[in-house]
Amino acid sequence: MKRIHDPARATRERLLRLERQEKARMEARAVMDGVAETVALAKGRGAAFEAPRGRKARAQPYRRLSGLEWLEAKGRIGKAARAAGERYGAIYRRARMDPSIPSTLEPKAHGALPPGQSLKALAAHAQSTAQAEAALAACRRRLMMQPDLIAACDLVCGEEKTPREAAGGGDRETVRLEAVLKVALDLLAAG
Repeated sequence: MKRIHDPARATRERLLRLERQEKARMEARAVMDGVAETVALAKGRGAAFEAPRGRKARAQPYRRLSGLEWLEAKGRIGKAARAAGERYGAIYRRARMDPSIPSTLEPKAHGALPPGQSLKALAAHAQSTAQAEAALAACRRRLMMQPDLIAACDLVCGEEKTPREAAGGGDRETVRLEAVLKVALDLLAAG
């Protein structure tokens, strides 16, 4: 069967196709504008980002930099200090992952354990949390239990904030926090 060419129908289909393409372009632009706004707001609060690079930059996401990555990229700390900070951060985050312990040790009791978790797994998790807490206490002793040194490490290394984010955005506080953090990282790297 031979198809009859209908110029009005071809025009309508072409217009619909162009309309769909324009709608897709507008949606993509709205998403890009939203991402740009979110990144700009976060940067205003002190977050650091690595912009996409290369030929496929549009398809690549922004990557948020941790405080230690940002400090090293700016040449404000060295590799040893960053490694010490990353070790502290890993211990800090692990020590904070303490799940709630059920009120009964009877695994068959309704709601006693989280779904799919055995008593043995719960005990192993609790033991590794206790080890992380002991390691965190040892790191804090290396920092001579000084509250400013500990707070700087908790915020920048543990919570992965940039110094500006951790200090609340003020330049004077940011510089002070950065200086305190450098001392703390030197102490941790030496230990």
